[in-house]
Amino acid sequence: MTAESLALFAAPWLMLLVYCAVVWWFSPAGVTASQFFRGGDEAGYAPAFWVLVFSAAITWVFAKSIDNAASLSQAFGVTGGIGYAIYYLSFAVAAVTIYFIRTRGGHMSLSGFLVSKYGTLCARLFLIAIGIRLFNEIWSNTKVTARYFGSEGSSDYWIAAGLITAFTLFYAWRGGLRSSLLTDAGQMLLAAVLLVAVMIFVFPPLARTGLPEVPPAAHLAGVTFMGLALVQVLSYPFHDPVLTDRAFLTEPKSMVKAFLVAGLIAGGFILLFSTVGLYARSAGLSGAATVSVPMAFGLPMLLVFNAIMLTSAGSTIDSTFASSAKLTAVDWSNKGGDPDNRQLVTGRRTMVLIALAGNLPLFSIYLGDGVGPAVIAATTISGTMVMGLAPIFLLSFLPSAGPASFHLAFWPGLVFGVIKTVEAATGTPVFPDWINIGDGKYADDLGINVYGLLICTTGYLLGAALFGRRVSLSAEGRDLSS
Repeated sequence: MTAESLALFAAPWLMLLVYCAVVWWFSPAGVTASQFFRGGDEAGYAPAFWVLVFSAAITWVFAKSIDNAASLSQAFGVTGGIGYAIYYLSFAVAAVTIYFIRTRGGHMSLSGFLVSKYGTLCARLFLIAIGIRLFNEIWSNTKVTARYFGSEGSSDYWIAAGLITAFTLFYAWRGGLRSSLLTDAGQMLLAAVLLVAVMIFVFPPLARTGLPEVPPAAHLAGVTFMGLALVQVLSYPFHDPVLTDRAFLTEPKSMVKAFLVAGLIAGGFILLFSTVGLYARSAGLSGAATVSVPMAFGLPMLLVFNAIMLTSAGSTIDSTFASSAKLTAVDWSNKGGDPDNRQLVTGRRTMVLIALAGNLPLFSIYLGDGVGPAVIAATTISGTMVMGLAPIFLLSFLPSAGPASFHLAFWPGLVFGVIKTVEAATGTPVFPDWINIGDGKYADDLGINVYGLLICTTGYLLGAALFGRRVSLSAEGRDLSS
């Protein structure tokens, strides 16, 4: 083994060691049950404004999103990067909607609001849906990060995936949401510094050559993806508890300001990082842009990319663990009051379970043609499945909307998403061509989401008009276990 190859092998592992040491420094040693689930400090105060801003931002600058932004701009040019950045309008959609949920109804969680508005069954269906989202967050982020240690399926790949998951689980298990918030702040600052380093390498060549040429078909495909993002952003934020849990930590007005700032930071980060894909296209590099570009620049850039992926993946996975714990131990029962040690034990057990189950899709590389699940599909397909959440939350101000409205909006979207999942898994088109809107590989996704959202919204309105709320649900289900 030459000195150069030895350095290429050892450097990512040294970077992992440094990353673990830095995160461990920020992680609290021990927390109460209330801190574990609500993220407050030792005195019981809510997280500070900038802690919330940085935490919300970095949890959406995850390894999966960085990889997707670069891949889309590599495939479609500038429209690909802009299209993925549009998803970050989710911060504004979530902030405004949850502001009214909190100020008008005094609700302290989305599940509590759903119980009051639609009933126990509807709330639990929602929690199951977001549980699927949390499941996807584990494998999609460990996969992207582990690729920097070895080719997919290699021993180094599996060792890295296991170590990253185990370390993140350990510090999240100790501190829950409190640990996630504190480490997120440091991870966001580190990611910003690393982004500057990437831009120093990538921007000058792009400035000299200009934006890469994109065939008209690829440009139109990118525009189609932009349309898909604009449609999905109406429902997408509500099925991500990593984002929405943070909307209940501070006062409503402060939350709105923090989310708007966080959305600008995270969206700007993603838009800037998409230039990596533009550089890959301009330089004629093949393979994933987040791997081929740093390899083209050499070991220093490879280390920077490795650090960015570790930082972004870790911040998302620890938040996923914290949200999973809250879902099972707090939201599912919705008993109210301060969390107790019994709930703490339940939450920690959930973290271990989702850490194990969440990585199972990685083993699909040993099935079929050996290609694992596509990372971008975790975004587009899950966004399709929950399209019905848009009217459920955005039209919830209608007094007559009740359980019937929820079901007539929720189930059609789920059916569309399941069919789309089957289509993606088999590679066989299921939907007819007439449903397509736009051009390229996302034309069917856009058509499905546009027509599907119209069906879900119509169902919601019909439920409100024909069935109404025959009984008041405001007093029902304060204890979901009843």
